Formats: sequence, C-alpha cells, structure tokens
Amino acid sequence: MIQELKDDKLMRKVGGAFKLTALVQRRIKELVEGARPLIEAGNLSPFEIAIKEIDEDKIGIDYERTVGIKRPLSPDRYE
Repeated sequence: MIQELKDDKLMRKVGGAFKLTALVQRRIKELVEGARPLIEAGNLSPFEIAIKEIDEDKIGIDYERTVGIKRPLSPDRYE
C-alpha cells in the first residue's frame, strides 16, 4: 500500500475519507481517459498518481463549484 495512505494526512487535507475517495476516483477517470499527470509518473498506476498529486497539492477539491478538481494554473494560483 502507498505510504501516504497509512496516516490521516490526506483525509484531513481534503476533508474526510468520502471526499478523498471521490477525488481519487474522479482523477483516476481523467487519467485513464488521457489526462496528463501533474507529477513525474514513471511506472506509477493511475491510483498512485492521483494519491501523489493530492499529497503534493497538485490537485484538491474545488469548493466553489458543485463538482470539480482544483488544479494549479501556476505554482501559486488555482483555476
């Protein structure tokens, strides 16, 4: 199992287990459909990529929209 999932850090970062699961599922779907990873993917699975993107604050939940993933436009700005 990925080390990041062994503590509650990611769940606290996004607001709970349900929100983390929803965010991971949505990002995996985007990656499988051809979205580019926001990290160096190497041989990582879509699941591992999604977890690392969340851990590195590359994606998060966009609370201003009903549904959406927050992505950085630049290192310090989000769409």
